[in-house]
Amino acid sequence: MRVAVVGAGIGGLTLGLALRARGIEVDLYERADELREVGAAVALSANGTRELYRLGEASGATRGRHLGEALDRVSTMPTELIYRDGRTGERIAAHAGGAEYRRRFGAPYWGIHRVDLQQGLARAFGDEHLHLSRAVAGIGDDGRSIAFADGSTVTADVVVGADGVHSVVRDFVVPGARPRYSGTSAFRGLVPRSALPSLPDPLAVQFWAGPHAHLLHYALGGVERDDDTVNFFAVLCGPSSWEGGNREVPDGELLAAFDGWHPAVVEMLAAVPQSPRWPLLSQPHLTRWTRDRVALIGDACHAMLPHHGQGANQSIEDAVVLADLLAAGDADRALADYPRRRRARTRAVSTSAWDTGTLLHLPDDDVDGLKARDARFAGYLDGNAWVHEYSATSTTAAPTTKDAA
Repeated sequence: MRVAVVGAGIGGLTLGLALRARGIEVDLYERADELREVGAAVALSANGTRELYRLGEASGATRGRHLGEALDRVSTMPTELIYRDGRTGERIAAHAGGAEYRRRFGAPYWGIHRVDLQQGLARAFGDEHLHLSRAVAGIGDDGRSIAFADGSTVTADVVVGADGVHSVVRDFVVPGARPRYSGTSAFRGLVPRSALPSLPDPLAVQFWAGPHAHLLHYALGGVERDDDTVNFFAVLCGPSSWEGGNREVPDGELLAAFDGWHPAVVEMLAAVPQSPRWPLLSQPHLTRWTRDRVALIGDACHAMLPHHGQGANQSIEDAVVLADLLAAGDADRALADYPRRRRARTRAVSTSAWDTGTLLHLPDDDVDGLKARDARFAGYLDGNAWVHEYSATSTTAAPTTKDAA
């Protein structure tokens, strides 16, 4: 069996490693001319990191240092998960991170520069079957060939679209399916901790919640990355509609939206130049993930809002499940079983992320809603343990109770 993967992001590279570890020939085709940073940072929870450790056990010895250990050394394990009132700074709820989180779920939680993660995966995969500057124009009618913008083609037994929210491969599987604008938009930035004297608990993952907006931040770095960076992600309600991609907006627009918030919030947002503003998109639930010998993984089929930090983790899970199914040797059966194993779980995670975004933006006059929000935040880790404890490798053979819901 030979598999061709379109896209060498987190999902595509993980799939490449997982397939090769199972003895399947695989080539990755990436439109960019180099693997460069797209997005400032990524959070990986135990359901993702446990699979990266397993990939390292399966194939890392042939590529130098164990993959999981290598990524661990350029990552930060947050000390806590903290929810705060955005104006007063009061702690609404807090949950243990670090070693206690790792003991509970059997794998670490990482804050990592996205470029470190992507390049770490790429080093483990190697250059021989990674093809850069290969922009895909479409999928052939036979479902087994890829047409590139330069006029060349390749064929494979299975084609996988790991090409993100604006997937070209998705147009073959589900023509006309498009992600939708959520009604919220975001700014991001990287700030040195030394520029944040007012910030409490700088090594924690923290959500600051308020009317029609919230701020998320977490620390980056690691023992092999000499920095003290905090990654922030500021989300605003609106505008009501959005066309196109990221927008440059007038200087001060971000700070104006957080006027009156806690000094640590204002300090963080003012510490770096304002980024472009970009729309937060979510893919309506697809009823089809495969067509002929073509399958979709990650944001190509279930792009979700980032309020659980699960986009990259769900891509990793998809990759491992699909690789396990293909390793059984029957491609048609594998592609039939794959969405059955993954669809219910990704829908549950996506729906929960949407609901969390709503909770983070409640207005002050919604007294009952705020009480319910605080209770939800207090029980967050227990209530969402099903997200973190999931093991893609051990659940491939049969869906869990939560997956089957």
